[in-house]
Amino acid sequence: MPKVISNTSYFQGNDLKKNQNISIDGVIISDIIESSNRENGRSLVVPGFIDLQIYGAGGRLFSADPTVESLTIMEDDLLKKGTTGFLACMATNSPEVFNECIKVAKEHRSAAKNCLGLHLEGPYLNPKRLGAHVPAFVRKASLDEVKKLIDFGDGVIKMMTIAPELQDEGVIEYLLDNGVVISLGHSNATFEEATAAYNKGIQTTTHLFNAMSPIHHREPGIPTAVFNHNKAMASIIADGQHVDFEVIKFAQKILKERLFLITDAVTACSTGPYQHIEKGNKFVMPDGTLSGSSLTMVEAVKNCVLHCGIALNDAIKMGTLYPAKLIGIENLTASIEIGHQANLLIIDDNLNLKEVVFKGETI
Repeated sequence: MPKVISNTSYFQGNDLKKNQNISIDGVIISDIIESSNRENGRSLVVPGFIDLQIYGAGGRLFSADPTVESLTIMEDDLLKKGTTGFLACMATNSPEVFNECIKVAKEHRSAAKNCLGLHLEGPYLNPKRLGAHVPAFVRKASLDEVKKLIDFGDGVIKMMTIAPELQDEGVIEYLLDNGVVISLGHSNATFEEATAAYNKGIQTTTHLFNAMSPIHHREPGIPTAVFNHNKAMASIIADGQHVDFEVIKFAQKILKERLFLITDAVTACSTGPYQHIEKGNKFVMPDGTLSGSSLTMVEAVKNCVLHCGIALNDAIKMGTLYPAKLIGIENLTASIEIGHQANLLIIDDNLNLKEVVFKGETI
């Protein structure tokens, strides 16, 4: 007997469909029909969120405790918060830590729920734009090292943040040829260098405005290169701390479907090179350097609507469809359609998360 989310509303493209019954058979949306009951309709149903950059959840920072148990705890915590797909992110670290995290991700792959793989943010960054990253581990990539890394990863490395202005073309070509999404970030690239990188096939940009060459009226920098490109995407941290809400509003007006949300969330940690300390609604390093957010994806969407003036449907797509397209899973779960996986969230009129359905099961 199919499960039915009855008398609800959802966005079909840009249209809000009201009074709908969404049927779920197993893990799949099997039918969507208009409800005969027009009273007491349930709140909005949206696809589950996709977060392509998150370091920790449930009290576990993956790079500080790289175990299957940590990934499992992160998965369960994020599911409860509406994130039905995520890339576990690793900041610049020692080769030993990277290898251990990759090993664990491979071990967990067959049992993974909402963990889609890894995002390596570093170590191939620009020392001039490190933010909280540890300088001792930063280096230029060699093609041989990258080949060994990707080979050892065996498909779990889905995304990498690099500073392309410091890398050889062969490294970028190899990553792209092996299906890794490359994100330009922690970079001091000029407008011309960034534009050239996007033209070579680099698809996106890590946390727009943070840890990159800025916009200046005589030096347009990376953000202007993203704005002016016809394909380049960018992630953004919508917590009002990493980027002012007015700047997010400005960026979304220009980028539209090329701007997507990440949390860049960490958790408190007192061991290893990244000792995150919670300070209000953000995290900092012991020296006060901004090091990560305390966001959830539903909070990021809410901030976009309430503080940035972004239309609800557009904000939802920033956390679902757009990141899903970037990593190639939009035909699986990023919109509410018959045949798609039933990863669904029920949100009330105040944009609060009320219920999570993952692969057809209520969490």
